[in-house]
Amino acid sequence: MQDIRGSLRRQSLLVALVCVVCDAALFTLRGPLPEAGWRAWVVLAAGIAVNAALAGAARYSGWVALAHAVLFAGAPLLLCTCQGYVTGNNAGILIAGYRAGAWLRTRPAVLALGALLAGVTAGCIEGGGRTAADWRLIAINVGVSALLPWLVGRYTTARRAYIADLEREADERRQHEEEAVKRAVLEERTTIARDLHDVISHHVSAIGVHAGAARLGLPEGAGAVRKSLGAVESASRSAMADLRRLLDLLHAETNAEQPGLDNLDELVETVRVAGLPTRLTLRGEPRELPGSLDIALYRIAQEALTNALRHGQGPVEVELNHGRTEVVLTVTNGLRAGRAEENEHAHRGLAGIRQRVTLFGGQVSYGETGGHWQLRTTFPVEST
Repeated sequence: MQDIRGSLRRQSLLVALVCVVCDAALFTLRGPLPEAGWRAWVVLAAGIAVNAALAGAARYSGWVALAHAVLFAGAPLLLCTCQGYVTGNNAGILIAGYRAGAWLRTRPAVLALGALLAGVTAGCIEGGGRTAADWRLIAINVGVSALLPWLVGRYTTARRAYIADLEREADERRQHEEEAVKRAVLEERTTIARDLHDVISHHVSAIGVHAGAARLGLPEGAGAVRKSLGAVESASRSAMADLRRLLDLLHAETNAEQPGLDNLDELVETVRVAGLPTRLTLRGEPRELPGSLDIALYRIAQEALTNALRHGQGPVEVELNHGRTEVVLTVTNGLRAGRAEENEHAHRGLAGIRQRVTLFGGQVSYGETGGHWQLRTTFPVEST
């Protein structure tokens, strides 16, 4: 941005310098310096000043255009007794009109145009001669010196805005296309993950369960068979662990931006701020859990605390217990006196919790106990 501003500033200085040199040279060569005396020097100095102002900031373009219009109209009044005069800003007024059209908003740009039209018209009439006697020549001079540069400036601004709109639309279209591709990929990954869970995990789990049941039902002396069934049971657990790792990979993109157990303190603090006393208790040695399980535990705690805010009262106890073979999350809260039956939202929330727990082969229980509402979820972690 600094480079662009510096380049524009240098270009403005160069344009102003060219206008100063050209108009001063034209006035010196064709102007009435000997006859007009000090009046010619005043016009020359004024021309240099208004042309130098072309290097100023764009927000002053309206005032610069007004100054050029005043000089164009005022020069003939000072030099009216001289023949063959020039105004001292013949080139500069073109640039002033362009800047007013290009850099100003509609209302100030129109006001600047009005000043330029009036100034050029007055200058042509006051100058006398053939131009003042023919309205067609006056109109041509006004059109060339004031209207045309202003219209070119407005066209440049409109074209620049149009190109910016096209670029913005192209960027939005590209973003929408990228988002559509991401959604399609995510939906496909979700479908694959669901199929893996619903089909393969069910059968693999069934193999492990039946192998374990068969092993426990064997009579004494069937050591070889017992060992084989134990190997089948162990292999099924390993297969389930590999399957869960695959599910983690499929969900890696969505998991990366989702909160987990590391954010549990923030969740509890949010509930406290909402006005419900809440205490978090951590037991056992924390371990690194699969990403999907880490997120599932956080979401279950979030749903349970949301239900406590809506339907419960009194202090809330959140306990996370890292056992050797399982992780247990328990949320206990008081019951609101005379509360109605759980609404549809609560049922949907509990159904979502059941789905999350089932996905990991865990267990869930909830209900009233000792005058409190308790939600308890258990997730096996030995195989993960």
